[in-house]
Amino acid sequence: MSQLIVISAVGTDRTGVVQDLTKVIMSCGGNIEESRMTTLGSEFAMLLLVSGNWHTLSRLQQGLDKLCEKSELTIGIRKTDAKQPEQNRMPYAVDVVALDQQGIVFNLANFFASRDIEIADVATRSYAAAHTGAPMFAVQMAVNVPSSVHVSQLRDEFLELCDRLNLDAIIEPVKS
Repeated sequence: MSQLIVISAVGTDRTGVVQDLTKVIMSCGGNIEESRMTTLGSEFAMLLLVSGNWHTLSRLQQGLDKLCEKSELTIGIRKTDAKQPEQNRMPYAVDVVALDQQGIVFNLANFFASRDIEIADVATRSYAAAHTGAPMFAVQMAVNVPSSVHVSQLRDEFLELCDRLNLDAIIEPVKS
């Protein structure tokens, strides 16, 4: 029977860090189901959902402990279950761009949480505007809206929040 674990790893960014971690997973018989990997500052961060039988997972624990000892990685392991699909929720994509300012992610998260809207995924990045060099901030979110929420009212309230915070934003249904 297949089991699932989540592996989080953070360490100094260097060539070969992904290869080192995935080699341990493969050598223990683990299979990467999902992953997110990115450079943040001078650090490299990874989140992986790995499947395997109970023996695979115990071998993984030992292999990852050895990897921590010989590299500059901090690794966490957590058993998990498969996520059950949410019934009666509609997937929406949220895209926000603005001059960089404190609190953008908090205000978006607060807006959705207060309406029982699940945030499934968030990606943010800072960059310099093309011609002016002004500090910009972009947010992409995947959210799951309960079918009980009136979508046109949600859209109006969301755009009102974004106007108040001077955010350029779009919220639209995810098309399969």
